[in-house]
Amino acid sequence: MPTLSPSAQKVQDQIRSLGFDYTVIEHTESTRTAQEAAERAGCELGQIVKSLIFKGKDSGKPILVLTSGANRVEEKRITEYAGEAIGRADADFVRLVTGFAIGGVPPLGHLQKMETYIDEDFLGYPTIWAAAGTPNAIFELKTEDLEKMTDGKVVRVK
Repeated sequence: MPTLSPSAQKVQDQIRSLGFDYTVIEHTESTRTAQEAAERAGCELGQIVKSLIFKGKDSGKPILVLTSGANRVEEKRITEYAGEAIGRADADFVRLVTGFAIGGVPPLGHLQKMETYIDEDFLGYPTIWAAAGTPNAIFELKTEDLEKMTDGKVVRVK
């Protein structure tokens, strides 16, 4: 098995520490966008987990939305769930709260615990693919395990 980069290895270690047996795959090509990730994984765009970080406008708290690669998040819905207005987080904030750069943010293993919402559209797929710490690392997982891994709430996000 090839050696993973430090960020991808951190995600692999987190997956194992949670008791799951999924394998992080690092590609030579980019998986930064949902389309690129779907091409590398050989799956549908809807099976790609996009990890989007928002910031509560009043509290400043990070909010993680795990949405299908085929969907666009309706921010008004997330505002309702979070109980406050939200805005997109900038790259510095994302790195500060997750420990990862945009384009490789995994759904787990973040520096800060955060409120997490999971796209209900994932329930239509037996497996999904998520980023694993770098813009070219991904891992496949059973859809039902995403909720267990992240302690997230399954909701409508679009």
